[in-house]
Amino acid sequence: MKLSYYPGCSLHSTAAEFSASTEAVFKALGVELQELGDWCCCGATSGHSLNSYLSHALPLHNLILAEAAGNDLLVPCAACYNSLKAAQTFMAGGSQEARELNQQAGQILEREYRGEVQVRHVVDMLADDRIKALLEERLQKRLAGLPLAAYYGCLLTRPPKVASFEANPEQPRLMDRLLARCGATPVGWTHKNECCGASLAIPQPQLVEQLVGKITAAARYAGAAAIVTACPLCQTNLDSRQPAGAEPLPVFFITEIIGLALGLDAAPWLKKHLVDPLPLLRQQGLLVAS
Repeated sequence: MKLSYYPGCSLHSTAAEFSASTEAVFKALGVELQELGDWCCCGATSGHSLNSYLSHALPLHNLILAEAAGNDLLVPCAACYNSLKAAQTFMAGGSQEARELNQQAGQILEREYRGEVQVRHVVDMLADDRIKALLEERLQKRLAGLPLAAYYGCLLTRPPKVASFEANPEQPRLMDRLLARCGATPVGWTHKNECCGASLAIPQPQLVEQLVGKITAAARYAGAAAIVTACPLCQTNLDSRQPAGAEPLPVFFITEIIGLALGLDAAPWLKKHLVDPLPLLRQQGLLVAS
């Protein structure tokens, strides 16, 4: 199997460990990832907040590149996934503005968007029946019932007409099932899709600290030893903004957890975390020495 790969800006910078673990996991599963050439920023938060034209034009550029490559497009970042799916919805609406944008893009890229490429978030792809079968075959280590809180955040399953691959976007389950398949114990909890504050961490850090405090308190109350997410901005906020006074919870990317279950050396990825997850993993006997 071969997939096109759109890392987005975060996975080439602040969330490099998300990219490294994603690439390692899919390689271990025998799935080839081919990074798009000449991809650009999707606009993410700033695009739709400041400039409607760019919020559609930037992701459309990447969709046209992916369509030309001819494979499904794998997107690990929740914000990038939401941006690309929103652009697809906009183009599918067939408005005059959408048609003009497509013509402009076609003049620049010598190819117009046709609406043929499938955009898949990494959680969606890992839950695909073909990947699930490969994962079952190649699991090396069950995660000893490690209690984990699957955190989806705001953008991964909302709005449901645009982004959702879950049966119930308000009660998402796919990441929980992936954790259970790896031998961890996903906890039931109240804040799995509550907002972490996202990019308000810079202009309003106190607000983000309050939101993160509520999320981590809920995870701790549910008995979680750590939080697992599939969004680089959520991971950054949860990893860096936990309030003082309680033992901080490690915050993993879903691909890091699956990499552990596949027997991969996760230590190089985990060294980037601010809340050190190594003591927890050593306690559980889950860390392969690098």
